[in-house]
Amino acid sequence: MLPPSVDYTDKDFDALRVRLMALVRSVFPDWSDFSVASFGNLLLEMYAFVGDVVTFYLDNQARESRLVTATQRKNVIALARMLGYKLHGAQAATAEVTFTLARPPSADMVLPAGTVVRTQEVTEPVRFQLLSDVVIAAGADPPEATGVVQSSETRTQLFDARGLADLDILLDHTPYLDGSAEVSAANGAYTEVDSLLGSGPNDRHFMVLVDQNDRATIRFGNGTSGAPPTGTVQITYKTGGGAGNNADAGRLVVIEGAFTDVHGHPVQVSVTNADPATGGTDRQSVASAKLLAPESLRTLTRTVTREDFEINARRVPGVARALMLTSNEDASIDENAGILFVIPEGGGLPTPALKNAVLAQVTEVYPSTLTFQVSVQSPVYKNVDVEARIYLRQGHAPSTVRDRVKANLEAMLRPAFGSAVLRTRPSGSRPVSSLRSEAVVRVSEPDGTPNPLVDFGFNIKDADGIPVGEIAWSDVFNVIRDTEGVRKIGDRHGDLKLNGLPADIKLGIKEFPLLGNVTLTDGDTGVSL
Repeated sequence: MLPPSVDYTDKDFDALRVRLMALVRSVFPDWSDFSVASFGNLLLEMYAFVGDVVTFYLDNQARESRLVTATQRKNVIALARMLGYKLHGAQAATAEVTFTLARPPSADMVLPAGTVVRTQEVTEPVRFQLLSDVVIAAGADPPEATGVVQSSETRTQLFDARGLADLDILLDHTPYLDGSAEVSAANGAYTEVDSLLGSGPNDRHFMVLVDQNDRATIRFGNGTSGAPPTGTVQITYKTGGGAGNNADAGRLVVIEGAFTDVHGHPVQVSVTNADPATGGTDRQSVASAKLLAPESLRTLTRTVTREDFEINARRVPGVARALMLTSNEDASIDENAGILFVIPEGGGLPTPALKNAVLAQVTEVYPSTLTFQVSVQSPVYKNVDVEARIYLRQGHAPSTVRDRVKANLEAMLRPAFGSAVLRTRPSGSRPVSSLRSEAVVRVSEPDGTPNPLVDFGFNIKDADGIPVGEIAWSDVFNVIRDTEGVRKIGDRHGDLKLNGLPADIKLGIKEFPLLGNVTLTDGDTGVSL
């Protein structure tokens, strides 16, 4: 009864109902009453509804069973785990703060680890905890000391192991901070490992599985692969993290609690952070995991090739782009040495902590050859200054159009982006002219996936594989022209300049483009926007 050519994508309620009606007519020619009130029509619609639901689940199962098409985080986590790849969670920001007493203390004054400092907002302040004790010595003048705080909260939970094999313990609080769990039981302290497959029957090992809600499960061995815990299990871990906790300088000004010196005399303490908090990042996105999980199969347990260094560097939370250069690519680099340039998420310069994390990743976690010397450095940025004479559409405020142009240029040149919504033009205006110009008007926040429109100069090559890195003048033209509120760009030679010239910008092999000054002039009035 099937037609000779079946459209397997036409499986919604309406399509199934039409096909069922055709089937009924072919079997029961006298059945002609398909009105809404007909009982037979009710049956048809019930079958069509069931078919619609069933086909939805079938399509969903097929889509979620493959890494390249999966959309749900829990399925991406499971599929990536099959490749030996683990998605990283949010990272906690850290900051150095200065504690100051109102007057020199007559006795030592100790600020214990765990002391909370926060921003001064009444609702939803950003909270940090002191990582280690800070001592202000008796008679210190000025009476102050520094300490490191982290945007996290320490939790402790107790469980009864009862000697169970394959014990799973679900932690209560979220979001879990990777690597923060400390586990001990009656039979001793336990060590975290990535997998229990290599653990022996007497190895006190545990592994951490984090679900799509950033809730962690602590898994123990079965007596063959890892030793089960006995007695009471104590788990201490941290929650928190996120890019939103990178507090600006001078914002950590509230300290919670009352304090005394070692003799019990009350003291008055103030706190501040001279520098902004750094290192806070959001959890790894689904898009980033789908990109990096297959690449991880190329590196396995070591870092050998130039591409290995870049892949493993991008696996470090907070790294958006990476470029590895050796003497083969840059004659100024010594033999048997390499320079790894890294760009943090959101652009800018990497912090020393991020550089150290990348260096540990490519020399310890995934070690390189012993005789190869690698250094991690900040990227070399090439400023792109834009000057343009534009004509505005009627009804659009100049300041609004200026901000839109700058936002679109920033989107074009940023290192990474995520799932985006295009900034569309108003009805009746000229459509976006090309796929390339459509892509550069993304307005969402980055999620770790590289922006293919920009790259290090070394990675932009001609047909012969020779690096010819450049920022095309025509691409910048398209971005400005296709911004909402822009009627056109001036027709005269020089109405659009990049770094002072109406021409493409050439990039060196180690250079990455960075938006500099944007100067816009109203073509009708000659006034700067």
